[in-house]
Amino acid sequence: MDGILPLWKPKGLTSHDCVIKIRKMFQTKKVGHTGTLDPDVEGVLPICIGKATKIVPFLTDTKKTYSAKLKLGVATDTEDASGNPIEEKSVEVMPEQQHIEDVMRQFIGEINQIPPMYSAVKVKGKRLYEYARENQYVERPVRRVRIDEIQLLSTPNEQEHSIAFRVVCSKGTYIRTLCVDIGKALGYPAHMLTLVREATGAFSNKNAVTFATIEEAIFKKQEATLLYPIQMGLTHLDVWNVDSETAKKVLYGQKLPNNIQLRTDPFVIMHQNRVLAIYQSHEKQAGYIKPVRVFSR
Repeated sequence: MDGILPLWKPKGLTSHDCVIKIRKMFQTKKVGHTGTLDPDVEGVLPICIGKATKIVPFLTDTKKTYSAKLKLGVATDTEDASGNPIEEKSVEVMPEQQHIEDVMRQFIGEINQIPPMYSAVKVKGKRLYEYARENQYVERPVRRVRIDEIQLLSTPNEQEHSIAFRVVCSKGTYIRTLCVDIGKALGYPAHMLTLVREATGAFSNKNAVTFATIEEAIFKKQEATLLYPIQMGLTHLDVWNVDSETAKKVLYGQKLPNNIQLRTDPFVIMHQNRVLAIYQSHEKQAGYIKPVRVFSR
């Protein structure tokens, strides 16, 4: 079986835990996930199976939609509710909704983020959370990310001192850090209370399936019906539909003259509604394109 399984990852499992479970359920080793979700976070986690594992890095590089809740007044060492408090400030009166919305709008566009110490970002060959567990400080790299949309989901909670919002952002965006930075802009230490990933690329909570649904489908021998075609994970890339002669060259992985104008680079090459390959501009030979991934005949 080849395709993409839009899993709704439950709380309590790591993304790797989910991959292991899917390998056993689908009885195949060729399984990969497309963007890590922390154990405390639930939401859409597309799982690539079979030939679809070839597009993992491309599906990972898609917009993500999250609904989150931040709490004002307390900062933690992990930047979320699982951590230990490191700074506190009493919230006598919650900021007005208009002020919160004005502050949030300041984060739309490209912004700099410093990833949390408790994260999987590597510095000098070692993950930040490994330094954190050893109580070692290390300078963290500034990352450039993009916020496309951000909006309040409800009136700020006066009792909980919390703010619920939805954000559409680029890959690599830490919502924990966004919560901390919004809090700072409002004049308070803050941390992330809850987080749900509602969508990644073309997959959302509307078409995601739970482990219970997968088990039922396997019992009925209908698990293949849960898989989406490979092209569903590439909708953010432009498509070049080719003729039969060009299709043969593509399947042999040949470089081709670049005589097309496309919006994205890399891009998808298709023939008769079938994904043949992913190509990109040839960095050494101007005027040519070369394969990044070729799918077998």
